[in-house]
Amino acid sequence: MTTSWLVTGARGLLGQDVLAELAADPDAAVTGLSRDQLDITDPTAVRAAVTGHRLVVNCAAWTDVDGAERAEAAATAVNGSGVRHLAHACADSGALLLHISTDYVFPGDARRPCRENAPTGPVNAYGRSKLAGEHAVAELLPSTGYIVRTAWLYGEHGPNFVATMLLLAARRETLDVVDDQHGQPTWSRALARQLAALGRAALAGRAPAGIYHGTAAAHTTWCGLARETFRLSGLDPERIRPVDSDKFPRPAARPAFGVLGHGNWLRAGLAPLPRWDEQLTAALKAPAFAALAAEARTSGGRLPA
Repeated sequence: MTTSWLVTGARGLLGQDVLAELAADPDAAVTGLSRDQLDITDPTAVRAAVTGHRLVVNCAAWTDVDGAERAEAAATAVNGSGVRHLAHACADSGALLLHISTDYVFPGDARRPCRENAPTGPVNAYGRSKLAGEHAVAELLPSTGYIVRTAWLYGEHGPNFVATMLLLAARRETLDVVDDQHGQPTWSRALARQLAALGRAALAGRAPAGIYHGTAAAHTTWCGLARETFRLSGLDPERIRPVDSDKFPRPAARPAFGVLGHGNWLRAGLAPLPRWDEQLTAALKAPAFAALAAEARTSGGRLPA
């Protein structure tokens, strides 16, 4: 039996991978709408878009963390009010909602991975805007809403840290990278697979509604991620030099420890995502990353013999 899926934010880094993942499912009839095609801050447009779909995957979001600090109302209009419009429309139509959130809803002062029910406390405007969206889903879709928090996302279809490191590897001899922020680098394609699996489990009645943490197992720092990216790409990881966050002041505060626990996946009969370094190994074989790595090696940045 064919199931109708709607993917919002369909041209974004994650949205494109979700569309690609669902395209391989013969039982999924998928509609992908980009920001230009659907403004989720428009409740009338949202209601029309959701109608006729059984499951909605919301990849639409304001993702500019520093920009949110300067324009919190605009960020909250998308990440908070826009999500509320989606939740209302899903509640009225009976559709399930998979909503993408973030580790930034936590204060980042924990010393062990945060469980799904750990107290929230954002330290910046972006986190507050995303938490508003979570509250809307929990309030309006208590039995049909799924909140999937992710973090440190990278992939082939948009600007991201891994691509930036490879680009800079071709231009600079050394790179200073922050080594006092801890998180779980997560490949967008791996997360897309997990979202598709969660959606199927939800449709089958096997996955309880609520919060899931869609991040890689284990954790590292930005410096650790950069060094592993270099090593796996045949570049010298010693070109990456660790520094503290205060060397790169930003408008928005960053959580120092954005590591999440993954206990709720077992409730849905699903395994958590693989380790971050295993995901990175697979991701760097993708054509876009492989091309960037080849250019960096050609520039003279190979590993020493």
